[in-house]
Amino acid sequence: MTEVRAQTPKLCLYIARPSRDRANRSSRTIARQTRSGEATRKMEAGNQGAEANRPTRPALPLWVRIQLAGLTAAIDAVERSDGTVNRCLYGAIDRLLSARANPRPDKSGVRSYDVTMDASRGIWARVFAPVSADRPLPVVVYYHGGGFALFSPAIGPFNGVCRRLCAALGAVVVSVNYRLAPEHRWPAAYDDGVDALRFIDARGGVPGLGAEVPVDLASCFLAGESAGGNIVHHVANRWAARWQASARSLRVAGIFPVQPYFGGVERTESELRLEGVAPVVNLKRSDFSWTAFLPVGATRDHPAAHVTDENADLAEEFPPAMVVIGGFDPLMDWQRRYADVLRRKGKAVEVAEYPGMFHGFYGFPEIPEATTVLHDMKAFVDRHRATPPKTDAA
Repeated sequence: MTEVRAQTPKLCLYIARPSRDRANRSSRTIARQTRSGEATRKMEAGNQGAEANRPTRPALPLWVRIQLAGLTAAIDAVERSDGTVNRCLYGAIDRLLSARANPRPDKSGVRSYDVTMDASRGIWARVFAPVSADRPLPVVVYYHGGGFALFSPAIGPFNGVCRRLCAALGAVVVSVNYRLAPEHRWPAAYDDGVDALRFIDARGGVPGLGAEVPVDLASCFLAGESAGGNIVHHVANRWAARWQASARSLRVAGIFPVQPYFGGVERTESELRLEGVAPVVNLKRSDFSWTAFLPVGATRDHPAAHVTDENADLAEEFPPAMVVIGGFDPLMDWQRRYADVLRRKGKAVEVAEYPGMFHGFYGFPEIPEATTVLHDMKAFVDRHRATPPKTDAA
């Protein structure tokens, strides 16, 4: 028994007390493994959180997804990395996507025809109107989107939007073809937009309509989406500051900047959060558009792009605005800031926001919100037009 007791402590001492160096190495290994495990768990949790917070693409009809894919592919194909546009390829795409004016009314009673405004600069317009009207109709002057560098009133989606605007608002729509960047940079599009209003005002109406479709030029509204929404703002401000007082009969009664294209050097939260997720707009395409349009060497903080309290020198007679915002548009933060600037400057502004809607959504009639926004625009027109709308009782 004594021998057993004498040997046991030696054995236990060896197991329980390893050498100091080995103990330190073991503790360091365990600590490293512990920290590594914690880092892995944190990384996995972070990845899970990022995935959970990653925006979910809106569920869109298959045909809409196909059109969006084709549209973005066409844009990327013609926009070169050096800031120019492949006009040869663009010309082919333009012919493929364009629709001709049709003087015969469609099922909603809307017909269309083209009017030359200034042949020397290539400014023309497509007019959308009913066959007849029993009272003067408001006029909507429309500026199409396309990042200042692409498209025309004949492009299918814009042609369709203007037809629906004509029918839904009960208005004559004049869709303006302005000069494109980078061949014609700022302020060419703004100049053309103002000159389109001067053309209409000088003639006391819309050429080609005839007496069977009278118009009320005192109830003229400006509308446009994306880059066209930016043009709407600047044209309205120029008109109010310089031309409204001397106009013969045209009065800008209100404006519709639909998901207007504004920006700045700063990358906003919505731009970063929706990058690579939202359709149509991303940082690369946005940067191309501003580089093509703004003066050479200008940054995105140029007043044409960056409408802020400091550089938004709004005319006293700046018209009431209905700003349309989509909740899945990377530019929504800029659009909300724009509406806030108008408010702070004391201008009448309404914000119509449509949750989950991507940039350019109202050009797709397959989406219910594309119809809803037209109803909201109609209500705005009825509130701000010079002559009251026709009622059912009348």
